[in-house]
Amino acid sequence: QVQLVDSGGGSVQAGGSLRLSCAASVRTFRNYAMGWFRQAPGKEREFVASISWSGNSKDYADSVKGRFTISRDNTNSAYLQMNSLKPEDTAVYYCRQALGYWGQGTQVTVSS
Repeated sequence: QVQLVDSGGGSVQAGGSLRLSCAASVRTFRNYAMGWFRQAPGKEREFVASISWSGNSKDYADSVKGRFTISRDNTNSAYLQMNSLKPEDTAVYYCRQALGYWGQGTQVTVSS
């Protein structure tokens, strides 16, 4: 059983930055692609970014391209650097491993 722990959320003003982290409980996390998703109040959960197991391939939602950067290291962690945050980025952010495991979510609130 893989456990993913999301952290790093918080409240910032528009234009600010946050860095989200996703820590996995098992070493095999590094063998799979992973992604970040978000869910705003009253909306469906949506894709934000993904990264391959090697880190060489990345994909982003159009709404975050040029502002967010997904990365991972050689341990069991992955990250989402979020710059130039906008109020519409307000949501609960979840990491997801390719096998279907989800983190518990971390709240990001951006005020105008």
